Amino acid sequence: MSDEDARTRDVAGPPTPSTRDRFHIPTTDDGSPLIYLAGQSLGLQPRAAAEAIATELDAWARLGVDAWFDPVRPWFTLDGSLREAMGRIVGARPAEVALLNSLTVDIHLLLVSFFRPDGRRRRILADGPLFPSDRHALTSHLAARGLDPATDLVVVGPRDGEATVRTEDLEATIAHHADDLALVFLSGVNFATGQAHDIGRLTAAGHAAGAVVGWDLAHAAGNIELALHDWDVDFAAWCTYKYLNGGPGSVGAIFVHERHARDRSLPRFGGWWGLDADVRFDPTAPFVPAEGAAGWATSTTSILALAPLAASLAIFDEVGMPALRARSVSLTGYLEALLADVPIEIVTPRDPAARGAQLSLRHDDAEAVLGRLAAEGVVADFRAPDLIRVAPIPLYTTDDEVRRFAAILGDVL
Repeated sequence: MSDEDARTRDVAGPPTPSTRDRFHIPTTDDGSPLIYLAGQSLGLQPRAAAEAIATELDAWARLGVDAWFDPVRPWFTLDGSLREAMGRIVGARPAEVALLNSLTVDIHLLLVSFFRPDGRRRRILADGPLFPSDRHALTSHLAARGLDPATDLVVVGPRDGEATVRTEDLEATIAHHADDLALVFLSGVNFATGQAHDIGRLTAAGHAAGAVVGWDLAHAAGNIELALHDWDVDFAAWCTYKYLNGGPGSVGAIFVHERHARDRSLPRFGGWWGLDADVRFDPTAPFVPAEGAAGWATSTTSILALAPLAASLAIFDEVGMPALRARSVSLTGYLEALLADVPIEIVTPRDPAARGAQLSLRHDDAEAVLGRLAAEGVVADFRAPDLIRVAPIPLYTTDDEVRRFAAILGDVL
């Protein structure tokens, strides 16, 4: 893309997102901003995060244990107060969402309820490449039920010579195993390739086969527009430290469709935070889970971990997912166009509807290329064996950063 084309683009839309100054941008030793394209791994820190944490530290200092029931901002209900904002990001009703634990722990808790093998219907179907932690979670649940992960975990990967999974291959394999499937568990956006699946279409395919359908939305939440309730998804889980900017190891979140969330007979692992709040402190109360996704909670949610996430969710609420997604499609398309003459393979789908902000770039010497990019002030990441992942984030990446990254990559190669 020529400089003239780039200038034309800048006239067509704001080259710098209005929310950029709401985030801390990492810098080089001389104070210059780095080109940060690793939000798919760890989102940047909202400037309001430190104050949000300080507010809770101050409450702890002033009130001690009484901060749990401070009438101004009670810790006791802080996790519940964020459900509406999170629900707007994933297309869910507030009661269908809960903030708790971390991603893999949440997947384990949900599998207790939703992976229920019965006779021949015992297999789990997933898409590849499968994220390692998801694989560990799924295989451990199969083994715990006396099943064989080697035969009872069906992973549908790309065809030979292709980088991403075809939707029709997933549908065909789901239909082929219709009598065997207990669970279809897929990634909303694949961690390695950046491919975004058609969640509504594949959920319907899983249901048609008689299976429960769940989703890992670690790379989808805050990245693409979601409508989990309307798509009839059974359950989903995601982390909040990537596109949602909640901070390293921040609190995870879950979705449970209301038709399940009202079913207190579903098996689950119990804990006191999953009880209705009015009986949580009653030592004699039996475990009767709270209605909604909150009934899958077990332990007390970290107040200090919720604080920066609350600061980030306020920005999402202000901007809205439709506007963010529109900016993302434009920005990622701009990057794709700039890389047209750069000798590197883009493995992420070219169709904007089939990807989020991430582009995965394949190179035989990817790790070394990443090191040379880092020396030029670019922050991206590597996934073995040969992928460099870059993501222009609509909340804080500028057009100029995308343009400079493409030029640097061309020079490096």
